[in-house]
Amino acid sequence: MTLKYYNGIIFIKQDLKIGANKLRELTYKYLEKCVLCPHMCRINRNTGETGFCNAGPIPGISSAMVHHGEEPPISGDFGSGTIFFSHCNMHCVYCQNYQISQESGGKDTSILKLSEIMIELQAKKCHNINLVSPTIWVPQILDAVSEARGKGLNIPLVYNTGGYDNPKIIKSLEGAIDIYMPDMRYSSNLPAEKYSGIKNYVKNNRESVLEMYRQVGNLKISRNGVANKGLLIRLLVMPDNISGTRETLDFIKSELSNKVSLSIMAQYQPEYNALNFRQLSRRINEDEYLEVVSYAEKLGFENGWTQDFVSLSKEDLFMPDFNKKKVFKYYEK
Repeated sequence: MTLKYYNGIIFIKQDLKIGANKLRELTYKYLEKCVLCPHMCRINRNTGETGFCNAGPIPGISSAMVHHGEEPPISGDFGSGTIFFSHCNMHCVYCQNYQISQESGGKDTSILKLSEIMIELQAKKCHNINLVSPTIWVPQILDAVSEARGKGLNIPLVYNTGGYDNPKIIKSLEGAIDIYMPDMRYSSNLPAEKYSGIKNYVKNNRESVLEMYRQVGNLKISRNGVANKGLLIRLLVMPDNISGTRETLDFIKSELSNKVSLSIMAQYQPEYNALNFRQLSRRINEDEYLEVVSYAEKLGFENGWTQDFVSLSKEDLFMPDFNKKKVFKYYEK
């Protein structure tokens, strides 16, 4: 038995608009003394100062594309309009996006251009705008969305985050984000600091996810199988239970609901600097993965997605190379 997604829930999306002037005020407020994430660097990004993430005032974008490799209700038939932002507030030694998250690949992109990219992705029939690693770019994103709404943008926004968010910033996003898609990467702060360079991950991650759930609730999927609102939690199973996924599942059930949609991911492989760490230097085995899936089912989780462990021998097709025009191999014909 595997987790399957549910159908039949119809949600009529409301047109939510936020005043452009208010968004620009937020931009300057948060960037002048940056506290967008739990690092709380308090540096002035508007004057060129940089903190942990090394990001400045202008959004860095490495790629914008029609993406078919996300979960079924995100990619749908026509793909997810995915925008990969540069820089990251997590320095994961195993990051598959290290070229843009830690080597700072990508181009500075104006607010106007970012809004135009969103409109272009909608014109390609994408089901949503999928913001990958948005945490450190929240003010600029909101500004661009406001601009794009005025040009006719009307598809859902997906907040696709590694989960190291400031709960207060998440609270300020109420009404602006349709779908939250956070990782819940660790259930202990020790591996979070050792392997991702971040402190107090668990508290900030869990409080942020609770706030996300309060705002949007369970994932709502239309008749065509595409999500238009709600929470979808990603759980990356790691070697030797480094992620503590079972403990995270206990938290989700007790503090949220076992009706929450999950994406239990088996795709971990030792990328970037992972080979320097013995525990991270191998892929997970099938037993490790199936143990987590079985535990989720034991807790009563039914809404969500698992991966075919056998097919992961070909998973490199979905490993990105941001130095190439075609980022993912599966686009090559």
